[in-house]
Amino acid sequence: QVQLVESGGGSVQAGGSLRLSCAASGAAYLSYSLGWFRQAPGKEREAVATIDRIGSTTYADSVKGRFTISEDYNNDTLYLEMNSLTPDDTGIYYCAAERQLQWPQGYIPVLRPGQGTQVTVSA
Repeated sequence: QVQLVESGGGSVQAGGSLRLSCAASGAAYLSYSLGWFRQAPGKEREAVATIDRIGSTTYADSVKGRFTISEDYNNDTLYLEMNSLTPDDTGIYYCAAERQLQWPQGYIPVLRPGQGTQVTVSA
């Protein structure tokens, strides 16, 4: 099973940018489809972006045109570039992996204690 560690969160003002990283280890990275998810206080978990092994990416409507998911195969690292941030983007961002060619439609993993990186956007 692949292990994932997120980093790169922080506090920014609205309109700012952040780049999140998700470092993978312990298993064959290219055997997994991956995704970024977020949990905001009082809100349901949300799939932010996914990337699969048939060359497809998906984005939540709320982040299309602002966020970009990408990978570095040499370092087994998943990224999420976030631009034009708004207070609605505030939350804990976490990554997850599934050993499938495509990310299972509609599947949003549970946020485990201690997992993820906090993103706070102030108005």
